[in-house]
Amino acid sequence: MTASNLTPVFSLHQGSLPLLISIPHLGTQIPADIAATMTPVAQRTDDCDWHLDRLYAFAKVLGASFLTPTYARYVIDLNRPPDGANLYPGQDTTGLLPVDTFDKEPLYRDGHLPDDAEVARRRDAYWKPYHDALTGELAALKAKHGKVLLWEAHSIRSRVPRFFDGRLPDFNFGTSNGASAAPGLADELAALVERHGGYTAVANGRFKGGYITRQYGQPEEGVHAVQLELSQITYMEERLPYAYDEDLAAKVTPLLEALVTTALARVKAA
Repeated sequence: MTASNLTPVFSLHQGSLPLLISIPHLGTQIPADIAATMTPVAQRTDDCDWHLDRLYAFAKVLGASFLTPTYARYVIDLNRPPDGANLYPGQDTTGLLPVDTFDKEPLYRDGHLPDDAEVARRRDAYWKPYHDALTGELAALKAKHGKVLLWEAHSIRSRVPRFFDGRLPDFNFGTSNGASAAPGLADELAALVERHGGYTAVANGRFKGGYITRQYGQPEEGVHAVQLELSQITYMEERLPYAYDEDLAAKVTPLLEALVTTALARVKAA
């Protein structure tokens, strides 16, 4: 559970429902030895999925398990394959060990890019413990309940020209084109958003689900995985200091709760 500096690599809260909320890009810390090789830009952790533990606090009250990392995605991206393969062939993405920000600002000082040995070290120290915990909690919940919903909670700025044109829909559901969850679940969730009004939604669009959704979503085995990439404009300020917006969050939280409970009911009935 800890890296060499003895700081916990992740936090796991175990709940009572067959529901695990994973927030792999929540972390903001960068170990001092890694930070020493990086540019000042890295310390801003601009590409963090800010405040999602706060936004999803309702789920902990309901009885969900929560898995969150300590360290920033700039240390290692927990939602990438361990071999660093591109999840979206032909499209620009950031890798297992990102070398630049979403705005293509360099993260490392000249001559300090991580070598293969450093990649392997970080994979063992940070990536593997998170995935071991994820595997273990899913197995425990499945053993107890028979089925489990893995909800991959993500967020991103509403406009990132590197990855998509124009403004991103507010709610972006991914189930690996239906392979990681019950048939039609992503479309059902997007339709719920549209009926609610006030927000836009898409199913399996630009974001179809990252490594965690694709790797662990095995509906035929009782594990259903849904990724929600939520546009940050729905609940926070998208510029420094990336402040949480209480008024916006209060409007979107009831819809989030309806989406999570709808998905959980669907999984239980599958």
